[in-house]
Amino acid sequence: MISKTMVESLSEQLNKEVWSGYLYLSMAGYATSIGLKGIASWFVMQLREELMHAQKFYDYIEQQGHRVILKAIDEPPKDFSGAQDLFEKTLAHEKKVTGLIHALVDAAKKENDPETEKLLQWFVKEQVEEEETPARILEKFKAAGGDKAKLSEIDKELAKRSFKFPQ
Repeated sequence: MISKTMVESLSEQLNKEVWSGYLYLSMAGYATSIGLKGIASWFVMQLREELMHAQKFYDYIEQQGHRVILKAIDEPPKDFSGAQDLFEKTLAHEKKVTGLIHALVDAAKKENDPETEKLLQWFVKEQVEEEETPARILEKFKAAGGDKAKLSEIDKELAKRSFKFPQ
């Protein structure tokens, strides 16, 4: 059985995962507004992934015999300076989330909670991809150098992303 403190920490992270989805939905809306529907689609897939992360925390808390208590979600930013800015902010955000996950791992170790630590190791691995993907996309934007035809190619490529629930 996990401690009340750990339940509160995991619930807080669940809230942050939902907020991450809200951020990516805002980014999708911005991308659509500037005519980049492929990038918008990529961010909608990112929203779905973040909500799946929140669901993993929710399910775990309930499996441990606790009730999930949700809190208010703050408004995400809505103004960005272009497509590259979206991915710069995405990478920065995912690095922040990685730090939050590592702090939870440290807390689980401190509480001698191997079950929670096992759950969190899934998220540690997931965050590698969560940082790697926007970093690779940013490299493409930098290589494009503002060329509109190349931006259109990136937009078309990102439209191909699909979402699969990981095991």
